[in-house]
Amino acid sequence: MSKVKPTVIDLFCGCGGLSFGFIEAGYDVVLGIDHWQDAIKTFEHNHKGSIGLVADLFNETPKELCKKTGIKKADIIIGGPPCQGFSIAGKRIVDDERNKLYKSFVSFVEFYKPHVFLMENVPNIVSMGKGIVKDNIIEDFERLGYNVVYKVLLASEFGVPQNRRRAFFIGTKGKEVFKFPEIKNPEFVSSSEAISDLPEKSISDGAKYPLKAKSEFQEKIREGSKGLFNHEITNHNDQTIEIISMVPDGGNYKNLPEHLHKTRNVNIAWTRLNSKKPSFTIDTGHRHHFHYKFNRVPTVRESARIQSFPDTFIFLGSKTSQYKQVGNAVLYEIQYKKCA
Repeated sequence: MSKVKPTVIDLFCGCGGLSFGFIEAGYDVVLGIDHWQDAIKTFEHNHKGSIGLVADLFNETPKELCKKTGIKKADIIIGGPPCQGFSIAGKRIVDDERNKLYKSFVSFVEFYKPHVFLMENVPNIVSMGKGIVKDNIIEDFERLGYNVVYKVLLASEFGVPQNRRRAFFIGTKGKEVFKFPEIKNPEFVSSSEAISDLPEKSISDGAKYPLKAKSEFQEKIREGSKGLFNHEITNHNDQTIEIISMVPDGGNYKNLPEHLHKTRNVNIAWTRLNSKKPSFTIDTGHRHHFHYKFNRVPTVRESARIQSFPDTFIFLGSKTSQYKQVGNAVLYEIQYKKCA
């Protein structure tokens, strides 16, 4: 007799990276909600059997969306609400109009009464307002009867080839208190171990891999894939290529002649991946970070690899949209397998 899988609702789901990690760990994601149509198309394409709903959580209530979807029960609610007003110190964060989306997350937990919730956000949410924001979050959920724990996790300690930090708040009902896994001797995956099997030039969607897997990570990430997708390179102008070529593996603008230092006025400008280390945090633009070897920005697939998306996860929409979907995602697949 098969075991019934716990059901999951993913709020602010984006393309579904967070919930895909739960699927890989054996959960049943029944619903993903986001305001962005492109992200929902990708979500539905990769979450077979799940409902992807375009909805404005700023205005629509859990009761209204329950009627619209017919989903009346959820064992787990997950998501990362935008929290622009969380920097307001000395004031209840729920009183800030910009935190209506955070309040929406709380209202879903109150409405569905899941056994567990997981809320992720930027790491400095823990220290904002000298801890006031963190304390407010905990109080809001404790008032609903949850035991809440939090921790800032580093993705590279869980087998993800990226030094991405995110804060996780996890609440449980009853006497049970969630315990975060202790990672004493993490095995880091380098950028080259993640993407060295992907070619310098573009590959048509669905084409066979031109190179064999070169690492254990690559073998795992390819499992079940019928071909290579989302590997279209960006064609830079000659000047940009010339400047990139001056930056060594793992280097940045400081490796350039001084007169070129301020050609881009951001501190991450002209930064190359380090082939022997996990990547720095992948963002939504990817215009300042470059491949550790090739004189171009990473492709969507290379960025997805760095986020630990499997190659079976295919991104839809324009290339610009795909980059944004990857950068907005949080995918700790290996973490969830350890915590399941």
